[in-house]
Amino acid sequence: MNKSELISAIAEKSGLSKVDSKKALDATLETISEEVKSGGKVVLVGFGTFSVSERSARKGINPRTKQPINIPAKKTAKFKAGSELSDL
Repeated sequence: MNKSELISAIAEKSGLSKVDSKKALDATLETISEEVKSGGKVVLVGFGTFSVSERSARKGINPRTKQPINIPAKKTAKFKAGSELSDL
């Protein structure tokens, strides 16, 4: 399912127009993105949790040259499925 199909499904199930469904979906995704980017966490009970995960710096190997390289620390977005979503 792509974004336009999701918007159509939201419109059908909620009784909203596709334009309003698109606005609602865009607002939801933007709010979740902003919260996670600021280091926060979004918990949707039964669905899942969006959060930030910090990866520490580590050593790696360049597969082409076999030379050791340093991989810097970074933050990544993480999603953990909730109980209702996990029990499929």
